[in-house]
Amino acid sequence: MEPSAARRVREDEWHLKFLNVSKAHQISRGKGVTVAIVDTGVAPHPDLAGNLLPGTDLTAAGDGLQDTDGHGTAMAGLIAAHGQRSSLGVLGIAPSAKVLSIRGKATNEGGDTDNLALGIEYAIRQGADIVCISAVAARSTRLAAAVRAALQADVVVVAAAGNRPDDPTVGYPASEEGVIAVGGTDRSGMLAAVSVTGPEVDVAAPAVDIYSTSYGGKYSKGTGTSSATAIVAGAAALIRSKYPDLPAQEVAHRLTATAIDKGPPGRDDEYGYGVIDLVAALTADVPPLGFETPSVTTPTSTAAHDNSDDNSTARGLATLGVLLAAGGGYLLWRRRRRADDPPPRISR
Repeated sequence: MEPSAARRVREDEWHLKFLNVSKAHQISRGKGVTVAIVDTGVAPHPDLAGNLLPGTDLTAAGDGLQDTDGHGTAMAGLIAAHGQRSSLGVLGIAPSAKVLSIRGKATNEGGDTDNLALGIEYAIRQGADIVCISAVAARSTRLAAAVRAALQADVVVVAAAGNRPDDPTVGYPASEEGVIAVGGTDRSGMLAAVSVTGPEVDVAAPAVDIYSTSYGGKYSKGTGTSSATAIVAGAAALIRSKYPDLPAQEVAHRLTATAIDKGPPGRDDEYGYGVIDLVAALTADVPPLGFETPSVTTPTSTAAHDNSDDNSTARGLATLGVLLAAGGGYLLWRRRRRADDPPPRISR
C-alpha cells in the first residue's frame, strides 16, 4: 500500500479524535487481551501484523485468516490495528490487543446461525476475553445457549443492534440479556440514520464513514452498527487490559456508567445509556454493581420510581433506583453523563 494512501486513511479516521483515542492510549492499549471476531475472516494486513491469531474457518478448511469480503478484516482493524509508524495506516481502539479470527461466513450478506453458535463456542474454548459479533442472526436454541455460555464463562459479548431498513428492531444476539447491544452515531454524535433503535440498545459509538483495513492490504470505508460494535469491542479490550480482574459484567457496567448522555435524559431507545467515553471508562471511580452502602435507609416510594422509567431497563445491563437486600442495603442507580460533566462516581 502506498504511504500516501496509508496517510490519508489515518487522517480520515474521524472517530479517533471524536473518542479522544490518543488520550485513552496513554492509559491502556489493550495489551494481554484477545478479541474473537466471528465474521467473514480476517486477511493479513500490514496494519495488523503481529496482532492476528490463527483461528478457524467454519466454512471450509483453514485458520480463519482468509477474507474475500472485507467485512471481518475491517472489524479487526477497528479493534486492533496498529498502523505503520506514527501516522500511517489504520489505528484501532486497542492496538496492542490480539484478534482471534473465526470465519463463520464467506460474505456479509446474511449469516449462518449454526456457524455463529459454533464460532462463539470456539472462542470460549480458546480463552477469548471478548467476542465481537458485528452481525444480526436468527435466534436459535443452539445460538442462545452459546451466547449464554460465553457470558457465564466471563466473556464480554458485544453485538450490533442492526441496520435500517433491513432490520426493523434490535436483532439477535444484541437483544440477549447481558450482551452489550451497540447503536451508531454520525460525525456530529447524533443518532446515525442507519442505526436501529429499541429498548435493548445499551451504548452508541461512531458508525458513519468509518475507515479501516481491508483484504489485499487495502483500506475500506463503511457505515453501519457493525463498525460501532467493533469500536465498542475495542473499548472493552482497553478496560479488560487496564482492569484484568474485572468481571465481564463490570466491564459492561463501566461502559454504560461512563457513557455521555444523548437524547432524552436517562436511558433511551436511540443511544441506550449514551455514547461511549473511552477516557472516562478507564479512569472514572465506578463502584461495582450492587456495592454495599450502610447509609441507605428503607425508601417508601423508590420502588415505584424504579419501574417508572419503562420496561426497557428490565433487560439487565443497568438499573435505576434503590433496591434493598435482606441483611443490608445495596444502592443500585444509574445516571448518564452530560458532555460537560466531570468523570463520574457511579454504580449501576
